[in-house]
Amino acid sequence: MTSKDNLRVRLAAASRTVRGRFGDSLFKSIAFLAATGIVVLMGLLVYKLYQTADLSIKEFGLGFLTSEEWDPVKDIYGAKPFIYGTIVSSLLALAMAVPLSLGIAIYLSQFAPRWLRSPLAFVVELLAAIPSVVYGLWGIFVLAPFLGQTIEPFFSDNLGFIPIFQGPVYGVGLFSAAVILAIMILPTISAISRESMLNVSLEQKEAAQALGATPWETVRMAVLPLARPGILGAIILGLGRALGETMAVTMVIGNRPEISASIFAPAYTIASVIANEFAEVTAGLHMSALVELALILLVITLLLNLLARLLVRKTGSRAGKGKRT
Repeated sequence: MTSKDNLRVRLAAASRTVRGRFGDSLFKSIAFLAATGIVVLMGLLVYKLYQTADLSIKEFGLGFLTSEEWDPVKDIYGAKPFIYGTIVSSLLALAMAVPLSLGIAIYLSQFAPRWLRSPLAFVVELLAAIPSVVYGLWGIFVLAPFLGQTIEPFFSDNLGFIPIFQGPVYGVGLFSAAVILAIMILPTISAISRESMLNVSLEQKEAAQALGATPWETVRMAVLPLARPGILGAIILGLGRALGETMAVTMVIGNRPEISASIFAPAYTIASVIANEFAEVTAGLHMSALVELALILLVITLLLNLLARLLVRKTGSRAGKGKRT
């Protein structure tokens, strides 16, 4: 190879290096813009909601959070019944969905025959693809009559001495909304929990079995502790959907802005009242109050997710220490 050819090779290599560095820098810049764009978008969303809700914030102040009266005719608005309905219905849904979801995930990942795992997992995950309005229609025509005629009277007759089971039975109400939400978030929690359990190394389970652990003890002592961060993450996603669900809840919750100790009483959620009243509202205090409700829902969702993610991080660090030891 002549000196001229050697020079050409070196120049070509240098050119490729320069192009590679430029491509890397361009990719990093695009990725940085994409990441910061989400933060900017969230900031703009919060700013716009706050700007639109400014009239209601100035008019009612913190009293908007504690007032139970909602009267568009008199221009008097309070968010307490909607906050109560949103949080209680979501927590009730989690209380029902989490045990069922974990049972499904444990069975599919640890005990189900191989020929049954994929079809059954597909059927469970298919529930997440059903539109919420279909859940709502099913809740009106099937679930609410069933609960009102069988389940709710049973609890009322046998556990009526407990305040949450007292009062008249309507069929539609907070309990029906919680059941609908539990069914809707069940596939999300079970699918992610199942994947977390499948990711637990085989050596961990074999070590437990070698020490004489039964199948359930293996799941309890080896699988669940290591899969806990993923399970908590699944619960976070389920909670997020439950807090923001609109159509299905609107159709079965009863839509009454009152706070009752009974879970059988009609209630209202933030998403439901916005969906019901936003289409007919005109600019003014009513519009501002609805937007402030949206802002409150966003803050509730962010705070609960932040607390849950801190819990996931703390649990994950503990699981990591346990795995290393």
